[in-house]
Amino acid sequence: MPKAAKPLTALSIRRAKPGYVADGNGLYLQVTDSGARSWIYRYSLHGRRREMGLGAFPTISIATARNLAAGARSLVLAGDDPIEARGAERARKRLEGARSITFTQAAEQFLQSHEGTWKNSKHRQQWRNTLATYADPVIGSLPVADVHTEEVIRLLDPIWKAKADTASRVRARVERVLDWAKVRGYRSGENPARWRGHLDKLFPARRKVRKVKHHAAVPIDDMSSVYARLSQSAGMAVMALRFAILTGARAGEVTGANWAELDLDTAMWSIPASRMKAQREHRVPLSREAVGILREVKKVRANELVFPGYRAGTKMSVSSLLTALKAAGGGAATVHGFRSTLRDWAAERTTIPREVAEMALAHTIGDKVEAAYRRGELMAKRSAMMQQWATFVRTIPTENVVPIGRRRASVSPRAMS
Repeated sequence: MPKAAKPLTALSIRRAKPGYVADGNGLYLQVTDSGARSWIYRYSLHGRRREMGLGAFPTISIATARNLAAGARSLVLAGDDPIEARGAERARKRLEGARSITFTQAAEQFLQSHEGTWKNSKHRQQWRNTLATYADPVIGSLPVADVHTEEVIRLLDPIWKAKADTASRVRARVERVLDWAKVRGYRSGENPARWRGHLDKLFPARRKVRKVKHHAAVPIDDMSSVYARLSQSAGMAVMALRFAILTGARAGEVTGANWAELDLDTAMWSIPASRMKAQREHRVPLSREAVGILREVKKVRANELVFPGYRAGTKMSVSSLLTALKAAGGGAATVHGFRSTLRDWAAERTTIPREVAEMALAHTIGDKVEAAYRRGELMAKRSAMMQQWATFVRTIPTENVVPIGRRRASVSPRAMS
């Protein structure tokens, strides 16, 4: 009959050598080579030998270790695995803790952990504003574990048709918060805010319900006259607007341009992904007219920004470009509308392929097949297109030149994104 282990004492624990020292009834003191001491309970269940850690000594005293071992031994005698039972208990406590975390609190933790992933403070604030305005009143005070499909439906129903774009953003942001909460262990199960295979069965697609707001644009036939008036005017805002027209760039891309992005020798403008709507770098081949404007600007003002604002270190406001446009007889047209005019001109007055025009405007490709085949930048064709566009806007029939104030250009309703 094996000799029973002699119960450990404070003295024998201090003198214990590296290895396992038995206390009895399956309880052992484990001593490492470095001298660290911890408690181990050894047991066999269903023919399988296992070791269960009970904690470090002296944090866990002898008496506490023996009580923990006794509790584990009772589970083994009942046919239960104490390691699995402990894991289940910890999961239960985590779930109880999670139930006290509301959706608003989970959203705040999500926002803090993703603070650096958004490209600017405006985008970060939009996240906070949409969740605070639309999600918080409906599900904000609910435990994040209790947000189910019916709550998401109640949140989206009032705004899905009236504010389709906003509703779509709210849904996507709620989905991301709930995904984050699941990974953190605050909730379980499928995400009730997911679109495909779930909410798409309940709500119509955004494109079928949203009301598109078009950007008013100068018609193709009036384009050269408006540009001629701009060319006869002076001022930094006028040059910025002319540059925007010639490049087909968005107003914010132009006003935020800096000299480091531009190579006048190769006539190329490389806009970094951080300043692009689609978050991808976009290279713009520059026409001779566009390069000429840049050289003229460089003579006037030396600054990191190509088109600086009135205050040092600030960029020119988009409203300054709009003011210049109105002064040149642009009527109700918007600066963004010139992208529409360029696209209309390419489609209706030239043989330029559609994909060349779309790439020149840095449009996101919706068709996956087309995106897969369009891997290059089509730079040679785009360069020729931009030079052809510059020639078009600078060529005006004599009879179309009308002094400013005598007529106003009509506008086209076509929208460009």
